[in-house]
Amino acid sequence: MSSDINERVEENLDEPATQRSAGLWRDAIRDLRKRPTVIISLLVILAVLAIGFFPSLFTSTNPKACDISLNKAPAAPGHPFGFSHEGCDYYAQTIYGAGPSIQLSLMVVTGTLIIGGLLGILAGFYGGWLDVLFSRAVDVFNSIPFLLGAILLLTMFRDLQIPFLSTRLQAIIPAVITLIIFGWTSTMRLVRASVIEARNLDYVHAARSLGASNRRLMFRHILPNAIAPVVSLIPLSIAGMISVEATLSFLGLGVRKPEITWGLMIDDATKWFVNGYPMLLLIPSAFLIATVLAFVLLGDALRDALDPKLR
Repeated sequence: MSSDINERVEENLDEPATQRSAGLWRDAIRDLRKRPTVIISLLVILAVLAIGFFPSLFTSTNPKACDISLNKAPAAPGHPFGFSHEGCDYYAQTIYGAGPSIQLSLMVVTGTLIIGGLLGILAGFYGGWLDVLFSRAVDVFNSIPFLLGAILLLTMFRDLQIPFLSTRLQAIIPAVITLIIFGWTSTMRLVRASVIEARNLDYVHAARSLGASNRRLMFRHILPNAIAPVVSLIPLSIAGMISVEATLSFLGLGVRKPEITWGLMIDDATKWFVNGYPMLLLIPSAFLIATVLAFVLLGDALRDALDPKLR
């Protein structure tokens, strides 16, 4: 009987927190719908996601089917972007180049959210030696120069072969592992700070006094109110990972050939920019910049909309 009463009381305690969280999201959505930049960013993001996951809907040309006689040929009917220096259809390569970048970014962000989010919840909720341990681990990883660490790990993973994976996954997994290793720290620190702030609220103390378990406190009471800053971080993280992947691929350390990415296309096109073929560089660069800018604008808008102080 007493346990049933406690559960009902806890549910009543959940209602103010749930209502507060729902009200925050309702106000945020109402605010976002009024911003033209958000609508445009969402349309661009949806288009890029469709291109990345369903490229065959946008072109029927094989991006790896090349004819050297068409070396750097200009645009022609059915080939709006012309041809690469290897005689490949540049429009098809641009379309298919979105896939590895988008898929890698989503995999990395998912991995960093799981690892960093879990460690941040544990560190912020329990504190003490666990918080010190995780915080020092963050300091250690942040003290390693990113580029140096990435070069080291990607060199180690260059010949990594994982059974049962497709050719594309074999090409991007080393970069995914490397970016997760160096990318979880910012998520952990943000979640930790949010949990520390939320764990001291009155309804959390009331639920604890009624005998709520630590797991219930973390995932039922604290997490819903600590998740908003993390949500605004997701688009910004995706934008950052797309930029980092392009940079690593440009340096020959990211996604490996024969896969096609915007970073690899930019790398191949740099030598032709000053030789009368600037479009080979400008086309993938424009797609990359538009994609990153769309995610950044959406992330900034989410951060402003989910922060009552900024509103």
